[in-house]
Amino acid sequence: MKFGKDSKIEIIAVGTELLTPYYQDTNSLYITQHLNDLGIEINFKSIVGDNRDDLIVCINSAFARSEIIFFIGGLGPTEDDRTREVIASTLGKKLIFKEQLLNGIKQRFERRGFEMPSVNNKQAYIIEGSSVLENKHGTAPGLWLEAGEKLFILLPGPPHELKPMFKNYVWPRFLEFQKQYVARRVLKTSGLTESKIESLLSDVYPLLPSLKLTILAYPGQIELHLLSRSLESHKKADGALHDLERDLKKRLGENIFSSLGEELEEVIGPLLRQSQRTLAIAESCTGGLLGHRITNVSGSSDYFLQGVLTYSNESKIQLLGIPSDIILQHGAVSHEVAEAMAIGIRKRSASDIGLSITGIAGPKGGSPEKPVGLVFVGLSWEGGVKVVKNIFLGHREIIKSQSSQKALDMLRLHLLQ
Repeated sequence: MKFGKDSKIEIIAVGTELLTPYYQDTNSLYITQHLNDLGIEINFKSIVGDNRDDLIVCINSAFARSEIIFFIGGLGPTEDDRTREVIASTLGKKLIFKEQLLNGIKQRFERRGFEMPSVNNKQAYIIEGSSVLENKHGTAPGLWLEAGEKLFILLPGPPHELKPMFKNYVWPRFLEFQKQYVARRVLKTSGLTESKIESLLSDVYPLLPSLKLTILAYPGQIELHLLSRSLESHKKADGALHDLERDLKKRLGENIFSSLGEELEEVIGPLLRQSQRTLAIAESCTGGLLGHRITNVSGSSDYFLQGVLTYSNESKIQLLGIPSDIILQHGAVSHEVAEAMAIGIRKRSASDIGLSITGIAGPKGGSPEKPVGLVFVGLSWEGGVKVVKNIFLGHREIIKSQSSQKALDMLRLHLLQ
């Protein structure tokens, strides 16, 4: 493969579904990030449907302006999967049948107890002169084709097939063309707004062009994306990034909950395990989301004892022992009920810590006194209890997400203390 400083690289994502509002092309972002880490830039990206004529137009345009072209998708067994056939026709090359490929596809079906449909036969054909990129996670083989001064890389559309194929068979071949070394870090924070973080960091922004700091806001979480580039070595890029990260951690302190990519539910596990404390939860408006996040971490049974979903008033009374007069006097969404929920679940489960959520996720159910987005989070432990009132903005799903995020962060800060 030849790759000069003036070589143009293009990515073509194939699939009519990518031209609808229901599917996004995330594969090209994955490829772009990995090539950018080598200092290699992408010059063009395009999306084209499965229509043969449109695909021909798109391919001819790419052939005219780019030396390296990635094709994503259109390698499946159905009639509208045409990438392989149209490229072969455009280049004037034959499709060559490979018995070994067909046997591998048949064996994949047999391992699942199925007989291979005849439509999968077309996936055993490769473009004349190409080499096969093995697909260990699907039936569509990738192809690597060098034709004249052009390089064509054909990859399957499903991300769980494309990513390992790219990592194992494409990425290593581009390493020799590395132009620079890139180090990245993501610092995840909670408890601060984007504007507050901006004000705290206004005088520590990188002054060097080789360093970059980007602040990105997500519901209940602000992320700081750090990037460093070096023409000399990865060690030098990482060293410069380390200095910037150290300065940011001094400013933001305990508001940073992760620098290794973990989510809050992954952070609280080691803290509970190290302190040998157990947790039980009672949630209402989040509908089980908090319990899902906690138990989605492998090994959570070491510290998580129980979770109850007390959506109705009756369930709060029966399962948590909350006196009915508290609910009648203050309402289910209140400081008092959140406190009683946290205490109730801790005592009934015999856990060290009880965590509770009660709120109004909307879009209905709000009032001037208790608007949509009002959420109380309670935390109970031996000798103490704490309740925090929150007003979250956004639609139902965002309010539920922010509520679970707040609960986990309250627990994290309590464990750190």
